[in-house]
Amino acid sequence: MSLFKARDWWSAALGEGEEFDLGCLCVGDVDNSGTGHDKVVVGSYMGMLRIFSPNANKLSDSSPADAQLLEVQLQNAIIQVEVGKFVSCSELLHLAVLHPRKLSVYSVTGTAGNVEHGDQYQLKLVYEHNLQRTACNMTYGTFGGVTGHQSLCIQSMDGMLMFFEQDSYSFGRFLPGFLLPGPLAYNPRTDSFLTVSSARQLESYKYETLAVATDAESRQDSDFLPKTGGKRLTPDWTFVLGEQALDISVPSFSHSSSSILVLGERNLFCLRDNGQIRFMKKLEFNPSCFLPYASVKDGTTNLLLGNHNNMLLVYQDVTLKWAAQLPFVPVALRVANFPELKGVVVSLSSDGHLLSSYMGTDPSFFSTPKVDAREADYEQVDAEMKKLQKFIREATRSQDILPSPDAVEELSVKATVSSCLDTPSQALIQDMDGLPVPSVTVQVKLKASSVLLSARLSVCVQPPLAVSQDQFVLESMGVGSTKEVAFSAFLNGPYPPADLTGDIVVSYSSPTELNPKGVPRVLQSRFSLPLALVCVLSSPAKTTKFKITVDTNQPPVDLNAIFREFSAKTEDKDGNSLTFQFLSGAKVTVLASKTSQRYRIQSDSFEDMWLVVKELVQRFDQHFSKLGIKDFKKSFSGPMPLQEYFLSVDNHFQLRVGAQQYQDLLSERAIQFRAIQRRLLTRFKDKTPAPLQNLDTLLDATYNQVIALAEAAEENRALLEQAFVRLRSSTHLLVLLLSLWQGLTPDQTAILEATLLPLLQDTPQLGWEESCDAAVSHLLRSCLSRSPKDQATSLAQTGGPVLGLPQDTSRLKKHIALLCDRIGKGGRLTLASDANAQIPAQIQNLAAPGGVEPIAEVFGDGEEMDTPQEMSKYIKKKPSKKVKKEKDPKEKKDVSREPSESAVKEEAGVPEEPIKEAKREKKESSKDKKESKKDSSKEPKEPKDEAKKKESSSSKEKKEKKEKDKEKEGKESGDKKVSRKSSVKVKDKKKEPEAGES
Repeated sequence: MSLFKARDWWSAALGEGEEFDLGCLCVGDVDNSGTGHDKVVVGSYMGMLRIFSPNANKLSDSSPADAQLLEVQLQNAIIQVEVGKFVSCSELLHLAVLHPRKLSVYSVTGTAGNVEHGDQYQLKLVYEHNLQRTACNMTYGTFGGVTGHQSLCIQSMDGMLMFFEQDSYSFGRFLPGFLLPGPLAYNPRTDSFLTVSSARQLESYKYETLAVATDAESRQDSDFLPKTGGKRLTPDWTFVLGEQALDISVPSFSHSSSSILVLGERNLFCLRDNGQIRFMKKLEFNPSCFLPYASVKDGTTNLLLGNHNNMLLVYQDVTLKWAAQLPFVPVALRVANFPELKGVVVSLSSDGHLLSSYMGTDPSFFSTPKVDAREADYEQVDAEMKKLQKFIREATRSQDILPSPDAVEELSVKATVSSCLDTPSQALIQDMDGLPVPSVTVQVKLKASSVLLSARLSVCVQPPLAVSQDQFVLESMGVGSTKEVAFSAFLNGPYPPADLTGDIVVSYSSPTELNPKGVPRVLQSRFSLPLALVCVLSSPAKTTKFKITVDTNQPPVDLNAIFREFSAKTEDKDGNSLTFQFLSGAKVTVLASKTSQRYRIQSDSFEDMWLVVKELVQRFDQHFSKLGIKDFKKSFSGPMPLQEYFLSVDNHFQLRVGAQQYQDLLSERAIQFRAIQRRLLTRFKDKTPAPLQNLDTLLDATYNQVIALAEAAEENRALLEQAFVRLRSSTHLLVLLLSLWQGLTPDQTAILEATLLPLLQDTPQLGWEESCDAAVSHLLRSCLSRSPKDQATSLAQTGGPVLGLPQDTSRLKKHIALLCDRIGKGGRLTLASDANAQIPAQIQNLAAPGGVEPIAEVFGDGEEMDTPQEMSKYIKKKPSKKVKKEKDPKEKKDVSREPSESAVKEEAGVPEEPIKEAKREKKESSKDKKESKKDSSKEPKEPKDEAKKKESSSSKEKKEKKEKDKEKEGKESGDKKVSRKSSVKVKDKKKEPEAGES
């Protein structure tokens, strides 16, 4: 920042709400007074033209109106003003004003006044040109080397250069490759025009080249050469700037320092007339405007540069000579000569602040005041210190972010569901399969115990349930204030929901001392909708497909007492049966046994039984708790309905596969459709007509296929949403039956429900099948594993493959069936790390990533293959290879890499009798070791020694046989292969008699 400021010599504020830009300021002796003093001409985008003559003698007056010579309101916006010799046969200066669609040339004349009000000035129109194209900027000069007058060149917004010689239009030319207009300047030394194109390069066009180029009656594409007359317009030279230019200036006050100055967004460029760069200055700020002026040193160029930091910088080439502070960001700079003062810097801001200033400094008369040397009051300082420390402690606490558990509730939310259905119903669908669709009103009462800001309430229910209004804006609430809102809930789909509960979420801000705007809080409440919202009573069905029996330890209960809202409409007065018909059409019947303590729920739809079974179990608990019976128990003894549950799984999976197929087909048809469009567009653009070759017919057919596929995909999406809701209902029912079957605790039931229902909705990236399979597999590897070895292996595995749509559901079904089997055999569901016994040290070596597959293959009967006791010996020695053998019995090559002792003996030519003896001795030794409780992994030494001796003797016999007869050798090699297979079988058998040895 500069230590100096631009000294204010004269200033004025131009109107209110007006806008100004780069070309709105110029200076010159516009009234041709002959004194050589400049006037300041300012035009605004609002069409206001003002002329000022700042005078040092008038500085004592407070009003700048004394310096204003003229103020005229023109009809159109003023884009640029220039002063020059624009009238033929006249040496006087005139004022050129550029409007968006007009170019006007005025003469300014002054008449001496006879009274104290001073001189009178008038603005007279000399001539004007109506433009056919919207103008952007203009430049002037002696085009073509003429003398005595100056011509004008206007650049339009679409890239056309229009040339005017006084009151006549000369010609117009379009710039090649034009996109957006840039700054325009005229170089009188080379008689050329300079502009910056959209390619961010400086281009130079000679006036002679523009004059002989093709006439621009209409815009020509630069890629095509004109067919008749003229030449193609090309620049004389170009220079790549690499950034957009703000302004171009060609100073002509000294021929020795001929240069072209270009102000970019980040750099200042100085070039010679032939396009060669002289120097470039990288700017450390954002420039706004610049102005070159005459330098006292020959061969150099001085310039003024304004930036967005309110600074006015003076450069000599690339050297900073002076810096001054301005009160605004300048958009235009000029240097003018006024009476009694020359070289005044005139600057203009975008909001109309006009300033005439000079460089220099004024002496500062500021003196530092004396410090009051009074004694410090230590008690006051101590009190202030304690106050500040208290403020710091309160600021560093987290109580404003995390609410303390002992704090009083700031807001209480209570939701009340009406016991009666609405009359009339507020449902969007009034009739469904001949049954009226009811609605129920839910009232929510909010009571604030402190000030709350920006409170909002949101309601969320499970599809296909819907509410009449799901968003409420409560605004601010005071201390003790209450607000009530009400909405109606109803069924809005042709299938029952998976859950009748809804959530109410209230978000608000609680202001504190440190945060007056408020700390954000969220409060959640839950409500339950009645069963009568989705079903009505009906006559029982004669035949049903699915049945579920629930046992209790208490005498049978009257069903009419349990379901009081349906008791008035039932035909069975004994209360032994109730039949619920859902609005979607399915019927669910509840039967109570008269003699036993059982209840049967039956229906033709498995998933529709979920809501009835859930309501029945919940109402049993409420009924017996009111009676004071604490030992009430309920159970489920029948087989788990896995096959019925898998029907919902298969239906959901098939719809997911269909959605993926529709997506692929839509992608293919879309690609085909775009390809046909490109072909047709190429045919239509071709100048020589060509037959379409039925491309239009193919386009129509492809379009119809795309529309049909889109409709089918949308229909499949709706069916998929419905199938997922039904799958959720089936899963909830399966979890409930499992908890009743094994008497699971609420925590175990929550783990099981989170495992089988990991998602609340399907997404194209992640579906229920792969998520559920991963969760079930984790339980089977961890808390439900059969051995500590599997758990150790699962702990060592840090990751797995990316979840995706499986090929089928067979693996998922096997895992779910295995999960139910493990739970039925006493498996304990827990997320703790000590789910099973402590892992032995010998097994920890097995827990290597990728070393062991934790879940064994499941066979046809749904049971895992038990590991024989004899194989456990080899598993401890060679774990990875033995497990591979268990995974795939066909892979015998990996197992045969480390052959058993019997195989080694046979390869060495040992006869079968020593092998039998060695095996018998092994069996006898293993029995003795089991009785004596020794380690089973140790093998007897004596049979090994005897086998080694026999092995050496057999190798000698084998060599002799090879020398005698080659045919015997072939037969013996065949016997070796058979004996090798038999040796592998011996290892795999579990103390069974060896049948194929003889």
